[in-house]
Amino acid sequence: MRIVFLGTPEFAVSSLDILVTNGYDICGVVTVPDKPAGRGQQVQQSAVKKYAESKGLKVLQPSNLKDAAWLEELRSLHADLFIVVAFRMLPEAVWQMPPFGTFNLHASLLPDYRGAAPINWAIMNGEKETGVTTFFLQHEIDTGAIIYNEKVKIEETDTAGRLHDKLKETGAALVLKTVQTIESGSCPRTPQETIAGAQIVGAQRHTAPKLNKQLCRINWHKYADEVYNLIRGLSPYPAAWSEIKTSETTTISVKIFTSSKDHISPLGKAGRIFTDRKTFLKVHVPDGCIDILELQPAGKNKMSIKDFLNGYKPEEDWIFV
Repeated sequence: MRIVFLGTPEFAVSSLDILVTNGYDICGVVTVPDKPAGRGQQVQQSAVKKYAESKGLKVLQPSNLKDAAWLEELRSLHADLFIVVAFRMLPEAVWQMPPFGTFNLHASLLPDYRGAAPINWAIMNGEKETGVTTFFLQHEIDTGAIIYNEKVKIEETDTAGRLHDKLKETGAALVLKTVQTIESGSCPRTPQETIAGAQIVGAQRHTAPKLNKQLCRINWHKYADEVYNLIRGLSPYPAAWSEIKTSETTTISVKIFTSSKDHISPLGKAGRIFTDRKTFLKVHVPDGCIDILELQPAGKNKMSIKDFLNGYKPEEDWIFV
């Protein structure tokens, strides 16, 4: 079976690699065009492109997925199946092209957490488990018939980065299983509507919309569990952030990557700092405090809380806002 693989970030590389390792004919790999990135604005290749070129695979990088010339080039590959892992939304002319259809790997247990950031939102909402799902594409995003899913436990200390790595490997195995099943000619197709109707009647499913800066800002008036889940659900990227008000006119913007929570510390005004100025810095929330362990002030490198305290020497009246 001839396969075209569509993907971009590191998350997709494991799925492509497992297909290559198992001898599948990857007749084309579609990924985003190279683009400038970082402070130096040097041209960067996607993780999928780097891997594909290391294996001698044909790489296609269309800027317009509806371009007639590119669609003809894609059609000329005579692929039987398209597989999508962490790529952009496809036009119907693409996903309807192969005779065996197009399936996608999504990092949640659909129909829960449809959207762009399922890994982050599952942790931010305090879920105890999530998973990966393979499903056939249709018009509405993340709504097609489910082929398989696989559950993954979310540990209390998991960050988005750790969960990403677990789902990446579980997802790759599920992609292989899905391809093998499609090859056998007996592929399951479970409409998502039947799952939603059977499990939740009259309730709203969780969604996973794209993250923005305001969603990533910490509200210190929230309870400890919510703040802790926000921090780990956004770590290491894009990272939860806040501002430390050091005077009436001065603030320090910081990203917070690692923390712990404490429900038994003495209560104080939300956002108020409690520190020995050497080894720890705790921030009060209504039901306890958040112990900050790793952060990054604007314009600086990521650092431990000890290094931060050594360099900034916070005063008693400093407060997170």
